[in-house]
Amino acid sequence: MVFVFLAPGFEESEAICPIDILRRAELDVVTVSITDDREVTGAHGITVKADVSLSELPLCHAEAIVLPGGMPGTKNLEACAVLQDWIRLAQKDKALLCAICAAPMILGKMGILEGKKATCYPGFEQYLLGATVVGGSVRTEDNVITACGMGAAIEFGLAIVAALKGIQASEKIKNAILAR
Repeated sequence: MVFVFLAPGFEESEAICPIDILRRAELDVVTVSITDDREVTGAHGITVKADVSLSELPLCHAEAIVLPGGMPGTKNLEACAVLQDWIRLAQKDKALLCAICAAPMILGKMGILEGKKATCYPGFEQYLLGATVVGGSVRTEDNVITACGMGAAIEFGLAIVAALKGIQASEKIKNAILAR
């Protein structure tokens, strides 16, 4: 199962585009509000109803965890101790950890990017502790996928599909949605 965590102030496109692409790939995706309210309002005033709230969901194993960026969404994700437990378990399990925009800073501060190449939204590089910061839209390194921002949301979703279902599945969706 793929868990996409939503916090107040998240970047809407960085969540919705990957969710759409992952569901097109027929992956089991669960959207999770980190608050007790399933309705989560993003950075640009768009409200999304999550499948569950974090308080309703027991800590469990995941195929992947997806962290959208945006502000103050990223800071709200980072402040969530229960989410950090999820990330630690996923890292222990070698599950896929995916973060876009400012959200790679969460993985960096947790030491998960140590020795890996990663990308993020410009200005957040100093938080990718131990990583070699590289340019580009999306970077896959071992069990970690990072992306630079909203403009890379489709490519980010396709990279997650490629990691979970193979490049052929990703290419099929890329062609179907006319992505470049």
